[in-house]
Amino acid sequence: MWNQQNTQGFISKKAIIEIANLLNISTIEVEGVISFYHFFHQKPTGKYIIYLNNSITSEFKGFEIIKTTFEKETRCVFNKYNNNPLFSLFETSCIGLSDQEPAALINFYPFTDLTPKKVISIIKKLKNNIPIETFADNPISKIQYVPEEDKTVFFKKYITGNSIKNLKKETSESILNKISKVNLKGRGGAFFPTALKWKACKNNTSSKKYIICNADEGEPGTFKDKALLIDFPGLVIEGMIIAAFVVGANEGIIYLRGEYKYLLSKIEKTIDEFYKNNFLGKNILGITNLNFDLKVELGAGAYVCGEETALIESLEGKRGEPRIRKYFPTDVGYLGKPTIVNNVETLANAARIVELGTNYFQNIGTDKSKGTKLLSISGDVAKPGIYEVEWGITVKELLRLCQATSPNYVQITGPSGECINESEFDRKICNEDLVCGGAIMVFNKFRSIIQILENFTKFFKSESCGICTPCRAGNQILFEKIQKLKKGLCTATDLQEIKDWGNIMKLTSRCGLGKTSSNTFSTAIEKFNDYFKLKILNEDESQNVEFDMENAIQEFDSVIKNNHH
Repeated sequence: MWNQQNTQGFISKKAIIEIANLLNISTIEVEGVISFYHFFHQKPTGKYIIYLNNSITSEFKGFEIIKTTFEKETRCVFNKYNNNPLFSLFETSCIGLSDQEPAALINFYPFTDLTPKKVISIIKKLKNNIPIETFADNPISKIQYVPEEDKTVFFKKYITGNSIKNLKKETSESILNKISKVNLKGRGGAFFPTALKWKACKNNTSSKKYIICNADEGEPGTFKDKALLIDFPGLVIEGMIIAAFVVGANEGIIYLRGEYKYLLSKIEKTIDEFYKNNFLGKNILGITNLNFDLKVELGAGAYVCGEETALIESLEGKRGEPRIRKYFPTDVGYLGKPTIVNNVETLANAARIVELGTNYFQNIGTDKSKGTKLLSISGDVAKPGIYEVEWGITVKELLRLCQATSPNYVQITGPSGECINESEFDRKICNEDLVCGGAIMVFNKFRSIIQILENFTKFFKSESCGICTPCRAGNQILFEKIQKLKKGLCTATDLQEIKDWGNIMKLTSRCGLGKTSSNTFSTAIEKFNDYFKLKILNEDESQNVEFDMENAIQEFDSVIKNNHH
């Protein structure tokens, strides 16, 4: 499908029939897969497809004026097929450039720190057929803070092979013990103990096993995995090889989000170098039966594919819908075989544990959170970017390091996490206190909390796969509640219903998206209670609100108008 999209600009009816015949499935199934992913199109697009990030950091940095400038210069409208042979414009969720907003992808080449003047220049060059690769931006990892050398885990000198060379003197059990001693947990947000996951897969007797690197960091505000893929792709690959050594896997896949397509050649070049050095392939480093092959597969724009079973479904060429938890991937995973799915940061950390030894980690972090954590910090700060910090650092210290201006509302782990207020800035980032998957968004006292929540609820409404009712309906209801808040029509009853729906979604949703999408809304009501009290009507006032007929029939009118065109 990527081949068709890249060569034709869309996936035609003819191509759909050919794909269906090739795979011996119906055209409806093929269309179902295509329609699931944001970057696949069934209608012709222009020569240049522009995806403009609409996340909240972009919104506060000038999204609207950039959007207007793109439309004016291209004479196109966003999110519509304009029959323009040169340009197509689409909004998209976070593209991993929150520290360089507003940002866009044009034919998957990144353009950062956009201004109206820069947009005008870009469009002019494209109209003049100047090759896009000659003037696209080359985003760097803005590494803003790293601990002293003896406490750094990730951003220290990397020598290819230094980690996996230790496998000659290790056993699968000894590595599991090391991973367990450091208490390494998944760094994608679930925080499941890595040693337990690896041990479960190791104990499976299947002759075929897989290692999958989850490089689909789609949580808005998160870009720390991208930094590792830019600066240390080899370290991540070594982590995969170590996992393969432990569990007995002989094949691996890096699932790279479509938004990071511009990193593909760099990663594939690193893989080629590993093969040349006998770090991949047969009998790696002369170790009998250590055979491991690796390839990269591209995602196509679906947030839910960050969930491990949805990711596996996507890799199998299906819609990225989360599986029912009848089996864990360590039992039945990719192609029905035992599979390890680990986050980029988790694998890099595992490689450093094997390279540096467990003693190195004992004096870094807290009792239950050893080592360091990578954080992506964005928003109202003077120094947005990547921070490698010791577990146990306080939010207050983080805000000092990134030079936050009048911080009021801090979003931990992105929209699926929780927000905190000023009274909680002494809390610590660690497993024992404030758990953080990797994103921290800082908003000052001048920002509208309702605008933040509207952006988040709109994101989840759009990204829900729709397969389960609690998530599909729940996110729509939360979005409607925020619209009532915007109009000043909310009551205390509405706020309670938001919490009630959040609990229903947590208990009954099929996957993590639905279980966590209400987190921020619910915690915001608690943490900023005084703010919301000023935004709601009392019960007497609510009885006097006139019925808004125009708004009530707006959706009906739009359907009628569209049917007449």
